[in-house]
Amino acid sequence: MKKIGVVGLLSFWILGSLILAVAEEISWQDIGEGNADIRTVLVQPDNPRVIYIGSGNGVLKTEDAGKSWRNILLIKGQSKAVNSLLFSAANKKTIYAATANGLFYSINEGNRWSRIFQGKSYLERECTALAVFPGHIFLGTKAGLFTSKDNGRSWCKEAGKLGNSQILAIAYNISESDSIYAACLDGIFKTQDAGKHWERIFVAHPTEDGGDEDRPGEDRDGEEQFSDIRYISIDPNNLNYLYIASKKGVHKSQDKGKSWGPMSDYGLLNRDVKLLLISSDSIIYAAAKSGIFTYRNSRWQELSLGLVAQDVRYLDLDKQGNIYAACDKGLFKADISHFSGDKQKDIITAAAYYKDEPGINEVQEAAIKYAEVEPDKIKQWRKKAQMKAILPKLTVGLDNSRNTNYEIYTSATTHYVYEGPEDMSSGWDIALSWDLSELIWNEDQTSIDVRSRLMVELRGDILDEVTKLYFERRRVKLELDNLSIEDKRKRLEKELRLEELTASLDALTGGYFSRCGK
Repeated sequence: MKKIGVVGLLSFWILGSLILAVAEEISWQDIGEGNADIRTVLVQPDNPRVIYIGSGNGVLKTEDAGKSWRNILLIKGQSKAVNSLLFSAANKKTIYAATANGLFYSINEGNRWSRIFQGKSYLERECTALAVFPGHIFLGTKAGLFTSKDNGRSWCKEAGKLGNSQILAIAYNISESDSIYAACLDGIFKTQDAGKHWERIFVAHPTEDGGDEDRPGEDRDGEEQFSDIRYISIDPNNLNYLYIASKKGVHKSQDKGKSWGPMSDYGLLNRDVKLLLISSDSIIYAAAKSGIFTYRNSRWQELSLGLVAQDVRYLDLDKQGNIYAACDKGLFKADISHFSGDKQKDIITAAAYYKDEPGINEVQEAAIKYAEVEPDKIKQWRKKAQMKAILPKLTVGLDNSRNTNYEIYTSATTHYVYEGPEDMSSGWDIALSWDLSELIWNEDQTSIDVRSRLMVELRGDILDEVTKLYFERRRVKLELDNLSIEDKRKRLEKELRLEELTASLDALTGGYFSRCGK
């Protein structure tokens, strides 16, 4: 560990203070009043004091910005979760609640509710996404997409993949009701005639979650292929711009889904993005596995450093510049109206803050060297195996012999045996041989190929683990500096976690991380 003098400590304190000031730009406030397991949130656009939240068993409402809450819908049955809340575009007093036990709606701000969709199975009852137009409703479930043209009195299930795949999200703009986008496990589908015909514009291959893969002979020409779709969103200011959240990051289309390209993941601690929110001024917000981020100046920046919740389920905005996060630990609110997105100071400060620590490339190289899984190792093995045929096979022989001579005489009256002198001889030989066919191929290559595959897998696992520990340690360090001195319990937990991550990095690098400074 490097020693730091008085000047170094002073500089470190100043830099830490700057980072703390940047981190404290966003302050999160718990307005859930003890309500946990929040799945979704809906803020009244004209009156942000009125907020609706969907929880694990119903809908709650506040009319005083979260100071007090009351239950306005209690879901009955085994499945009670509220997955989505939505205002009617024609009348903000009409609210729809997509739940695990069907679709409910209220025409008087949640005072009375009616169930307008129940489904025939538990998968159909699990409503996951919703789009409402005058006289036309699109409802996504775990068993496919349903539509109603009479305000929910009758329903029709879509045919094809949209009728048999779990619907993840629906993106639309009320001003252009003909263009609707539905995200499901099989990809992204688009309609330009209010649901009469659907076209797949984006293909997904979710193998881990049990989805279908490419079938032999299925035509994929002209379709972009990504996997593990989570969410789709549309820019309200430019209807040509579409955004998809996936386990591989965020993808963007500027031509209504005709072509796609990945967005930069610079600044994302984890590329697994669960949902997206596009503000009225086209600012992108994302809820990822590692927190809440915003995309400004071609990079992602975290907004959730002071957020105590782990699982962010949904995001919403109001006209006063507040962002709301529905989380496993409750509902949280933060004022982001002053957030400029000019983080050049943060980049410079962070670089100075970590100047005494080795970079990620150095740590990865140290881990590879310590585990002896360098790529050059296999190259050396192959080279030596090929050189084996050039070197001769040396054989050395040594021979020693010893013989005794006997003369035997026998007659009718006499016999005798005469022992003569011994004959002794010795000799040696040396031989060199080559098997030139091994210059082209030898059996050692097969063994090296097997070891090469195993080494590549092991090296990949080590790099993944080192990268995850390295950036998690940096995040914990920032969180530790963001804690107040009075918060001793959390500070102790963060310090222990920091030591644990440092020890894990040392274990993978043979102590290299600590030797190069903390």
